Amino acid sequence: MSLRPSLRLAATASRRCSLAARRLASTATIPKYKEITHPDILPGGNQKSQSIIDETAPYMVTTYSRPPVVFTKASGSHIWDAAGRQYLDFTGGIAVNSLGHNDPELCALLADQATTLTHCSNLYFNRWVGELSKKLVVMTREGGGMHDAKQVFVCNSGSEANEAGIKFARKVGKVVDPTGKKVEIVSFRNAFHGRTMGSLSATPNPKYQEPFAPMVPGFKVGELNDIAGIEGLVDEKTCSVIVEPIQGEGGVTPATDEFLIALARRCREVGALLHYDEIQCGLGRTGQFWAHSHLPEEAHPDILTTAKALGNGFPIGATVINEKVGEKIKVGDHGTTFGGNPLACRLACNIIERLGDKKLLEGVKQKERVFKETFERWRGEWPELVKEVRGKGLILGLQLSEDPTPIVKAARERGLLVITAGTNTLRFVPALTIEEGQIKEGLEKLENAIRATRE
Repeated sequence: MSLRPSLRLAATASRRCSLAARRLASTATIPKYKEITHPDILPGGNQKSQSIIDETAPYMVTTYSRPPVVFTKASGSHIWDAAGRQYLDFTGGIAVNSLGHNDPELCALLADQATTLTHCSNLYFNRWVGELSKKLVVMTREGGGMHDAKQVFVCNSGSEANEAGIKFARKVGKVVDPTGKKVEIVSFRNAFHGRTMGSLSATPNPKYQEPFAPMVPGFKVGELNDIAGIEGLVDEKTCSVIVEPIQGEGGVTPATDEFLIALARRCREVGALLHYDEIQCGLGRTGQFWAHSHLPEEAHPDILTTAKALGNGFPIGATVINEKVGEKIKVGDHGTTFGGNPLACRLACNIIERLGDKKLLEGVKQKERVFKETFERWRGEWPELVKEVRGKGLILGLQLSEDPTPIVKAARERGLLVITAGTNTLRFVPALTIEEGQIKEGLEKLENAIRATRE
């Protein structure tokens, strides 16, 4: 005899409760750090990312090694993949999205300018390139940086900004010394200044240089923070010294104040220009408008380059120069087709005003403390793994004793995006607007990832 309907329903409910209890009991025994919530490949599930990759990757030049995830939208410090999974972003587009992804104010400006004027040949003036140039000069001076900033060349990227700085320095060297001997440019080991041939020649990394050798002649390499070596490195043949106040790609390694001051003094002694590359470390990332803003005026640069955060994701770069440089650059010495377009420049005007806000800069310093407190705790828990904490503000590096690639993958598969730099360094360059709660959430995910890779 079959059970009455009411009894059958009760039996079914009982079985479901029993099954749920068994599942709960089984998952309760799995440590949280072992849970993978965002596997790169969804087993038996929606493979939208892989489908997009399979369809399009064969047409792309393989200059990057990418994980099998396709991102489709973003907001603030979150980004979503093609399967609709949300990730917390500690990369900030590699120090680009300092105001977060898809900032509403910037989106509104972009939409308005796109229906007004997007491009105007550099044969003519447009309002916004002038506004941006003025604003950069004024805010740089007011923010304690480059006290004699005078003029700006606007371009499209960090590499282009550095390329302009290198060209300007060579021109100045030839004007100062008509014999043509003052053309050498000094950079430092582990620096990264770009991938165009001039900026690449100032990036002394065999991995980047050797496939494209020979490099542009006239470049010398020194050791960062080696004060004793400055005198022999920078001499009468030097036209410029290019240095990152905090090396980003090279491992988040700060130049010491003492080194930068000594370097500046030597440049003045021999008539060389000082070029600070703040493409990654500038525009509020250290809790100051520029990473060198706390230095005395004698250590301020003659050339200052920026990009990344300047457009918050829209391509733009800029080279700021003082009068010593500007008076020697003439019509026709340099140019750009797209640089200074009104769309990019209008966005950048808004961006730098907001990145110079004192409340935001103070917030960066507080968020630095949240990161560093956790990093120091990890040093105590994993002394064989975590060797050093470097950086300032929200450009931070965690030096490990081994390749962090497995940790990066484990973090991604737990819903956190984090990247590397230099040799065995985890790099943290999130949006400056990231919330403290999001930092703590992301650090918990990263800690789980580390634990998962230690077993």
